[in-house]
Amino acid sequence: MAEISKRKRIWGWWFFDWASQPYHTLLVTFVFGPYFVSVAAQYYLTSGLVEEAAKAQAQVVWANGMTIIGLIIAFGAPLLGAMADVSGRRIPWIFGFSLMYAVGSSALWYTMPDGSNMWLMISAFGLGFVGAEYALIFINSQLPDLGDDSEVGEISGSGFAFGYFGGLLSLAIMLALFVEQPNGKTLIGMDPMFGLDAATQEGTRFVGPFTAGWFILFMVPYFLWVRDDTNTDKQGSVGEALRLLGKSVAALRHRVSLATYLGSSMFYRDALNGLYTFGGTYAALVLEWDIVKIGVFGIVSVLASAIFAWVGGKMDRKYGPKPVILVAIWVLIFVCLTVVSMDRTQIYGISLPEGSGLPDMAFFGCGILIGGMGGILQSASRSMMVRHTDPATPVESFGLYGLSGRATAFAAPLLIGIATAVTGSARLGVSPIILLFILGLVLMRWVKPEGDQSR
Repeated sequence: MAEISKRKRIWGWWFFDWASQPYHTLLVTFVFGPYFVSVAAQYYLTSGLVEEAAKAQAQVVWANGMTIIGLIIAFGAPLLGAMADVSGRRIPWIFGFSLMYAVGSSALWYTMPDGSNMWLMISAFGLGFVGAEYALIFINSQLPDLGDDSEVGEISGSGFAFGYFGGLLSLAIMLALFVEQPNGKTLIGMDPMFGLDAATQEGTRFVGPFTAGWFILFMVPYFLWVRDDTNTDKQGSVGEALRLLGKSVAALRHRVSLATYLGSSMFYRDALNGLYTFGGTYAALVLEWDIVKIGVFGIVSVLASAIFAWVGGKMDRKYGPKPVILVAIWVLIFVCLTVVSMDRTQIYGISLPEGSGLPDMAFFGCGILIGGMGGILQSASRSMMVRHTDPATPVESFGLYGLSGRATAFAAPLLIGIATAVTGSARLGVSPIILLFILGLVLMRWVKPEGDQSR
C-alpha cells in the first residue's frame, strides 16, 4: 500500500472535526438542547408549576444531566489516555467511541414532546456525548505528529475552522429541510422532508439520526487517511496505565507551567462549555425564542466560530497561543456579564419598552462573540498543550489535558443548577460561568508562553 502523504493525514485529521461538530452544534447548543428544555418546561407546567418555576426546573434537569455526564467524562479521560499510551494504539479506541456517538445520537429520535421519557433521552444524549469527548482525547493526541511547533497552531486552528463550517452546513440543512416553525413549516416554508409529522415535532427530533448519519459518513476520510504507528508492538495493561498516570500526575509538581496551565484550562474551558451548553437553553427560556430562531442565531454564531478560529490560528502562529487565550477570555467575561444583565424587559438595569428588539440584537451580538472567541480559545488551547507535551507520551499528556478540561466538567452545570434553583431564574442561573472564567484568567499568569518542553 502506498504511503499516505502528510497532507492527506492532516486532511483526514481535520475530517474528525467536520464529522463530530454537529453533536455540539445541533445537539448540545442549537436544536436538541433548546428542544429538550422546552419539552421539560411544558411537562412541569402541566404538572402544576407556574411558568417561571417550570422554566427554572427544566434548566435544573438539563444541568443535572450534564453534571452526571461531566463526572463520567472526568473520571475516565486520564485513564483512557494512559491506556492508549501503554498499548501504543489509538484508532481502535476512536472507532469504539465513534460507535457510542452514533448510537447515542440516533436514539434522540424518541424524545417525546410530552416529556414522558426525558430522563431516558438525556441518558442517550450522555452516551453519545461521552463517546464524542473520549474520542477527542485520542484525536488531540495525534496533533504533535502532524507538524512542528511552528505549524501545529495553524493546523489546529484550521481544523477547528473546518469543523465549524461542517457544523454550520449541518445546521443550515436541519433548519431548511426538517425543523418545524410554530406554523409547521421549515425555515424555507416547506413541510419537513420524508413526510415527517410536524404536529409531533418529528422534524426537530430527526436531529438525532441526522447527526449520527453525518458523523458516520464524514468519518470515512479519517479512517482512510489516518493510521496508528505500525512499528509499535506495545501490549499494555490497566495496571501499567494507572502507574503511568500516577507518575504523570506526581510529576506535575515539578512542572509549574504545565500544572497551572492545566488548572487554568480546567476552569475556562468548563466555563466555555457552560456557555455552549446553556446558550441555546437561555434563548429558549429567557428570551422565549423558538427553535428556528435559535437555529438562525446558531448559524451566525457558528460562522463566526469558523472565521475566528482560522484567524486565531494565524494569530497563534504569529504571537503564540498565550496572548490569544488571554484576549479571548476577557471578551467572554464581558459577554457573560451582558447575558446575565438582560432579559426581555431590561438590559444592564435600564428598562426597555414592551416588545423592544434590543435584547434580541444584543444576544445575537453575544452569539457572534461566543462563537468567535470560543473557536479561538479552543484552537489556541490545543496549541498551548502541544508546547507542554512530552513527545514520548503524547496520548497520556493529552489525557491529562482531557482531565483538565473535564475534571470539573460537572462544575458549570452543577453551579448553574444550584444558582437556578436558588434564584428561581434561568437568567441569573448562568452567572457562575463568570467566576470560572476569572479563575482561569488568574492562573494563566504562571503559564510560560512557549511551554516547558525542550523540543
